[in-house]
Amino acid sequence: MNQPAAMFEFAILFEDGEALVIDKPAGLPIDRPRAGGISLDDHLDALRFGFQRPPAAVHRLDQDTSGCLLLARNAKAHKRYSAAFEARQVGKVYLGVVAGEVVEDSGTIALNLSKISSAEKGWRMIPARAGKPAVTHWQVVARLEGLTLVEFRPETGRTHQIRVHALAGLGAGLLGDPIYGTGADAAKGAHRTMLHAAAITVPRDGKPPISATAPLPADFTALGFAMPEPATPEEPDACPQTI
Repeated sequence: MNQPAAMFEFAILFEDGEALVIDKPAGLPIDRPRAGGISLDDHLDALRFGFQRPPAAVHRLDQDTSGCLLLARNAKAHKRYSAAFEARQVGKVYLGVVAGEVVEDSGTIALNLSKISSAEKGWRMIPARAGKPAVTHWQVVARLEGLTLVEFRPETGRTHQIRVHALAGLGAGLLGDPIYGTGADAAKGAHRTMLHAAAITVPRDGKPPISATAPLPADFTALGFAMPEPATPEEPDACPQTI
């Protein structure tokens, strides 16, 4: 889902002298791909908005994942926000479209995750007793024509945590997920993994918290889903890992 740099536009969801929260578009990688191509790096200078240095991403979202991405304007702020992620003080809410009908209305998935790799399939995360602890709280938001919009609140932040937990804990992967689901499904309007970072809250000593909500993307609304109210994360929540 690569696009020229000029095609990516950012909504600014939060801004002050220390931080920005942008609405990252689906298809834009945070880090430069090994094969080359456009990444967030190509936009950081434009996001300076008069400040001396370009901002830097504090955490990671997968290339396909849209929504709230926190950027720090200076090294001290970056260090503080990174520490808040590590201490699980950052609240996050994700919305994902599960490619199936989730029977129960809410619950908690606690499945340890481990990384494996093979020549045929490359690397992926799998549930494994000897893996790292991973906990995700979830709640059904809406059900439409065999699809389920689910709100995910990760307590930990392991790599691909929500994607693996959807498949292993809810019985179906996220719509469009090429690794843990059936891949892109143009017939259902899924040209990417349907996962959206809907909200983030970051506590700050002596200052109001950073708080931002990203509107539901057009490909979610095209399926008939609407943004739930409210999408406000609680603390503590996720760690600074790729979801």
